[in-house]
Amino acid sequence: MARPGSIRVVVGMSGGVDSSVAALRLTEAGYDVQGLFMTNWEDDDEAYCTSAQDFQDARAVCDMLSIPLHRINFAADYRERVFSYFLKEYAAGRTPNPDVLCNREIKFGACFDYARRLGADLVATGHYASTDGNGALLRAVDEAKDQTYFLLGVGAATLRRTLFPIGDLEKQGVRRIADRHGLPNHAKPDSTGICFIGERPFREFLARYLPGQPGDIVTDDGQVIGRHQGLMFYTIGQRQGLGIGGRADAGEAPWYVAAKDLTCNRLIAVQGHDHPALMSSGLRAVDAHWVAGETPAPALRCQARIRHRQALQDCAFRHIPGGIEVRFERPQRAVSPGQFIAFYRGRACLGGAIIDAPLRLSAADFAGMAADSAAV
Repeated sequence: MARPGSIRVVVGMSGGVDSSVAALRLTEAGYDVQGLFMTNWEDDDEAYCTSAQDFQDARAVCDMLSIPLHRINFAADYRERVFSYFLKEYAAGRTPNPDVLCNREIKFGACFDYARRLGADLVATGHYASTDGNGALLRAVDEAKDQTYFLLGVGAATLRRTLFPIGDLEKQGVRRIADRHGLPNHAKPDSTGICFIGERPFREFLARYLPGQPGDIVTDDGQVIGRHQGLMFYTIGQRQGLGIGGRADAGEAPWYVAAKDLTCNRLIAVQGHDHPALMSSGLRAVDAHWVAGETPAPALRCQARIRHRQALQDCAFRHIPGGIEVRFERPQRAVSPGQFIAFYRGRACLGGAIIDAPLRLSAADFAGMAADSAAV
């Protein structure tokens, strides 16, 4: 077995505390560690772009750990492989998740290949996840920070050459380690939201690339109750920013986005957090990706989540022409086309797929799927 000192590990350094502690732990373990800072977005609006400061933070940590730091610009790749998809999905009325695509195409795609050209035997990141060394993707110890949802598009071959050094830690533990070792970014706040948007207003950013087409906001029975600024600016389940009342202090139930009518350019809203129009017993998904590279058997019983940090939900799924069909044991709120569904068995993330449409499946359908899965 190779000794750690003979194994080169290239760590993706974001400038944040997580990747910094990942590099620290690998250095302490005796690996030949090098850092890699990548730029994925170029923006002339410095008020929202933190890349320059992030690089300085990453460099300060690498200097302190006495490891080299490489820098590479993947902005062109990001625009071609991720951002173009992002715009296409929003233009079609869906709500994409570019972070899943970024991990697959950039961090564990272009960046992974570049690290290998730097002589890396292994690549490491500061993601909250784990792997068993054989290509399985496992949930992190800290369930509140687990990021396997965003990694569902990464394959087993890549994961076999990947380390997640902080997957066995909780966030507070990461910060304590950083503080104890005097890392300069130990108290740096976590980044939030979509990386290329930063803290700027989302609607303002999206309008720079896609012109809004205002239309009517209607109830589920067709009554016009307001105007929207463009369907792309709204997400299923959204409450804020509709401008149609629902004041709690006046005893009115709030309004929520229930659906988008692309044909008539109408936004459909309903009153009440758990209105039936917001609930779905199942969904249809497309473009499935399985971590192991093999399609699971039909009618598999497992668990899933339809958004990051959602508690795991019991479900069953079956293969249908063009995709998969999922039936949940309990109805799910605000199933959003364009988002991803991630599947799990135990600690392992099996993979996932893009949500195409919410469905209302009967209990009889689920019973049949459950019976079929008993033999799996």
